Amino acid sequence: MKKWIHGAIPALLLHCSIGTVYCWSIFSQEIADYIGFSKSATEWAFSLAIFFLGMSAAFFGNLVERNIKKSSLLATICFTAGMAGTGAFICYGGTHPHSLVSLVGIYLSYGFVMGIGLGTGYLSPVKTLMLWFKDKKGLATGLAVAGFGAAKAIASPIMQKLLGNNQNGEIYKMFFILAAVYLVMMFVGYLLLAKPSDWVEPQTRSKSDGIIATIRSKPISNYVGIWLMFYINITCGLAIISQEKMIVNCLGLAGLVGIISMFSAIFNAGGRLGFSALADKLKDRNTIYKLIFLLSIVFTVLVLLTKGIATGKGSFILTAFVLGMIFAVNAGYGGGFSNVPTLLHDHYGMGNISAIHGITLSAWAFAGLSGNQLATFIVNHTGAFVTSDIGTRVNPVGYQNVLVVTLCLYVVALGLCMFLVRPSGKTSE
Repeated sequence: MKKWIHGAIPALLLHCSIGTVYCWSIFSQEIADYIGFSKSATEWAFSLAIFFLGMSAAFFGNLVERNIKKSSLLATICFTAGMAGTGAFICYGGTHPHSLVSLVGIYLSYGFVMGIGLGTGYLSPVKTLMLWFKDKKGLATGLAVAGFGAAKAIASPIMQKLLGNNQNGEIYKMFFILAAVYLVMMFVGYLLLAKPSDWVEPQTRSKSDGIIATIRSKPISNYVGIWLMFYINITCGLAIISQEKMIVNCLGLAGLVGIISMFSAIFNAGGRLGFSALADKLKDRNTIYKLIFLLSIVFTVLVLLTKGIATGKGSFILTAFVLGMIFAVNAGYGGGFSNVPTLLHDHYGMGNISAIHGITLSAWAFAGLSGNQLATFIVNHTGAFVTSDIGTRVNPVGYQNVLVVTLCLYVVALGLCMFLVRPSGKTSE
């Protein structure tokens, strides 16, 4: 029972809390309207959250390596304080419309403070799970990281309900409620999380020397390939996920946004668990990434050829193509995350895995800046905005153009996966 009490359960408590960062598209327009700024301006809060997630994981990787109790406590404090702070600045913006204080405060709370909680909270349970579940490392990390994806599935309909009940636009109350709930969940996770008592950390001259030497144990192009394909997968995923709500509106399914968002999150979580469990059975874990990129390419091509976003309204088949693309991208996006720590383990061993994983998550940081901002730029500068059935402004052609860019990037990622990242057998270390 120890591996569940000290490994799996606390990992799920932590990841199911911090994973709600991906619910951003559910309430981003409402925040923008409430504080008197454009959606494009408020989008930077999400971009900064993902940026500081990756950078905090990179910089605090050594802390996680040394002491998961301190890192998980830091995650608990920063994430819940950032969420409560976001609510406070939204409240201020409601009484002081167009105030830079509210906008910058949201950037700092949701972006910087929550971002630190995200990075340390994401990283803290991963190595611990790999130590507890030595024979099924992929399944174990997939289980935890699936919690990160499942958070959106659980929280999206709840947030949609809370937003629907907010007749006076008091969206900030939702953040205060969620901050209190996640404080309890993450603190329990912090109390339970622990490494196996028989695990002894390997000694190196210094952590930085050990990380560099470990990466250099294989051709540097191998690590560069892993970093780049991870970065591209996240960039493409964020570009599509950030526009998911508007794409669904184009299909005339605005009333089903919460349900579709829940299902896309289920695919995200299922991809994290399913792809990682499948990878445990394969000789080379990198094969999973080839499968992920191929599936993403196929579904994206289907939507582009049929112009499903622009013409899919009222057509069951075209709507199915678009939803299939959304679900496939979400599954591949999640699977890309869950397989990174075990892929790194297969190539470089367990010694400095938290620190190396943390450095690799810097790809997430830069993708956080490029993913949804790239999509926003394309949508704002191509195509034309029209009024949807529910009165929102949508740009079907712009969303199609986002897919053209992501398709090209997926092809590049597949090439990196096939020609730059070397095959690696499983290690039992």
